[in-house]
Amino acid sequence: MVEDVTETPGPTATTQARATGPTAPKPESPDGGPAAGISPWLPRLLAAGLVLAALNLRPAITSLGSLLEEVRDGLHMSGGVAGALTSVPQLCFAVFGITAPRLARKFGPPAVVLAGMVAITAGLLIRPFAGSTAGFLLASTLALMGIAVGNVLMPVIVKRWFPDRVGPMTGLYSMALSLGTALAAAATVPVTDALGGSWRTGLAVWAALGVLAVLVWIPLVRRGNGIAPESAGAGAVPAGPQPLPAGFRIGRSSTAWALACFFGLQSTAAYITMGWMPQIFRDAGISASTAGVLLAVTMVMGVPLAFVIPRVAAGMRTQGPIVLFLGICGLAGYAGLYLAPAGGAWAWAVLLGVSNCAFPLALTMIGLRARTGTGVARLSVFAQSTGYLISIPGPLLVGVLNEHSGGWGLPIAFMAALMVPQIVAGVLAGRDRTIDGRG
Repeated sequence: MVEDVTETPGPTATTQARATGPTAPKPESPDGGPAAGISPWLPRLLAAGLVLAALNLRPAITSLGSLLEEVRDGLHMSGGVAGALTSVPQLCFAVFGITAPRLARKFGPPAVVLAGMVAITAGLLIRPFAGSTAGFLLASTLALMGIAVGNVLMPVIVKRWFPDRVGPMTGLYSMALSLGTALAAAATVPVTDALGGSWRTGLAVWAALGVLAVLVWIPLVRRGNGIAPESAGAGAVPAGPQPLPAGFRIGRSSTAWALACFFGLQSTAAYITMGWMPQIFRDAGISASTAGVLLAVTMVMGVPLAFVIPRVAAGMRTQGPIVLFLGICGLAGYAGLYLAPAGGAWAWAVLLGVSNCAFPLALTMIGLRARTGTGVARLSVFAQSTGYLISIPGPLLVGVLNEHSGGWGLPIAFMAALMVPQIVAGVLAGRDRTIDGRG
């Protein structure tokens, strides 16, 4: 691997002044008036589309975590199969996320995001009524395909259309993603009970969020798949591909590998939490509805912090101190789960929720560790696809360890052990350097 030595310029006063809101300023014509042919609602609609897309990127997963025991009983799953089910998201994200940039170049990013929202909606509607474990997995895969392209394209869209607002806009959609995650975790069990108690209905109801996203992205696609970046704000990245340095190979970048490892390890922790934490609390004697609320507390911590952390991280030359703080919170949360899972449940949920904010930090670092939109696209695909591959065994191993040990002590110790290399990789990824060495 070669070492990346290019330093990233620190935030200027101009950049900080611009990063004060979720929408970019209106572009101006040379005479100082609004640019001709630019609809004033387009930047706001694009921001709304990002938010609604982000709301749909996790309910398919956390709603299942809240009802995993009922789904296992209804489909007669073993613990090993259920553990494999919790690893399917990462596999799909790794495999299908690779295709997102190529599809975006061919059809335009708005069209690909719209197709992703349609896939999510269809998968959520179909999977509860598939009638078998295989059918459930296939329908889940359809939804996860849509999520995969959204995962990869969100940082790319932000870098291209809001280049002066990477921190605030990353925070905005990260906050929406956390909100959707928490909402599904908290509301799935109560909604299921209110709709008659069937886990099938409780899972299918989340397709409604997908419908809302589709309705917003349709006019964006009709406006033009290539929506001119200038329509989103001054200083936007040019629409055409931007060349990378001669001989550039992302696999030779130590920063890219560090970011991929950090992304993979934080994803491991997040998907173990989403898939297994409700069951850990339920096995400790906590009711199903309360366990769902505890998961929601963990997820909802990301709503304010996912907005704050990217803004703070974007203003720092290195992000290592944030990585260290989040890692310490995670270690404390796992220690509490091990020693007194029921007695301090609310405190452990909060600590693990803070720790899970490594996800918006990783997304922010993707935007900061490359200087061009093309570099961000390459880094987003590499870090997320490689990272999700790294995270696949984690949830499966937790299920196997629980089944063979007959308790949660060993799985929780395993989760805590993974936090150490996560901190190391995050500190390395947060160093002040870029992968494409421009400017």
